[in-house]
Amino acid sequence: MTAMATTMTPLEWLLEPETPAVRHLALRRLLDRPVDDPDVLEAEAAAMASDPIASILAEQHLEGYWERPGAGYATKYRGTVWQLIFLDQLGADPSDERVRRACEYVLAHSVASSGGFAASGSAVDRPPPPSGVIHCLNGNLLRALIGFGWLADPRVRGAIEWEARAITGEGMGRWYASGTSGPGFACAANENLPCGWGAAKALLALARVPLAARTALVSRAIPAGAAFLLSRDPAVADYPMGWGNTRPSGSWFRLGFPSGYVTDVLQVLEALGELGLGADPRLGRAYAWLRLKADADGRWRNEYAYNGKTWVDFEPQGRPSKWVTLRALTVLRRAGA
Repeated sequence: MTAMATTMTPLEWLLEPETPAVRHLALRRLLDRPVDDPDVLEAEAAAMASDPIASILAEQHLEGYWERPGAGYATKYRGTVWQLIFLDQLGADPSDERVRRACEYVLAHSVASSGGFAASGSAVDRPPPPSGVIHCLNGNLLRALIGFGWLADPRVRGAIEWEARAITGEGMGRWYASGTSGPGFACAANENLPCGWGAAKALLALARVPLAARTALVSRAIPAGAAFLLSRDPAVADYPMGWGNTRPSGSWFRLGFPSGYVTDVLQVLEALGELGLGADPRLGRAYAWLRLKADADGRWRNEYAYNGKTWVDFEPQGRPSKWVTLRALTVLRRAGA
């Protein structure tokens, strides 16, 4: 936290050329610059040649995977699926051959026979078992792949359908005790109760499906999922808790970047905002909580940075964060809050 206010506005700070990946996304999200804007293209190219994107891509094997072959869930957070998720969050160039190779690898190795993306660290699971399909991973990977331009791929369409059916319960068939264990975001990791973390990831994915491409099933799943997130005050985050827990995980209240399987309050606001529900009055306390997290300079700290777990540290833990500030300002701007 800074001792006194600076003369630089938060937007000016985010637009500094020293952090081109942040600059790239700030131009798009906060200034509405188009993808072919010269400043956007320049910042995107600089981001691809700079850390953290450059160091992540430098560790990629020629075949398209990271660390070891297979479905790529392990290790957290150096396996294949995490790199694709993080590259999307960093705004990596979808046309880059290395990014495309990563997308192709994940689609070839991480989709279970049920259609969803499954968590498996085994190099021999091809495809991984449907018992390993979980909302958080399926949502994270769907969001990344749609963002990278793979919406038309039938495997992506299949994972979208899996997600929608797993929300509504329509025609889902068998549930698995070791993975997604029922409709409405029920998850074995949460003692078969609905999981708020998984719900946020799933809705962030479905929010990227254009209106014209949403099937009737997806159009039913989105309001059902949003209703679940709005059934609790995100500022309290007392979504169903398994295993005897009576208080929400502290991770809900530690704003961070990048985002793995853990969700924070801000990500709930991101998901609902992207679905056009950011002005819902039930979110008022969450927006107030978010504003109070900012320092005197209008910046937010990274309280969950994954440092030491990723191929390269994205930014310091506990210090004012350009990435978290970008997330917060984007949400507040979208909601007009």
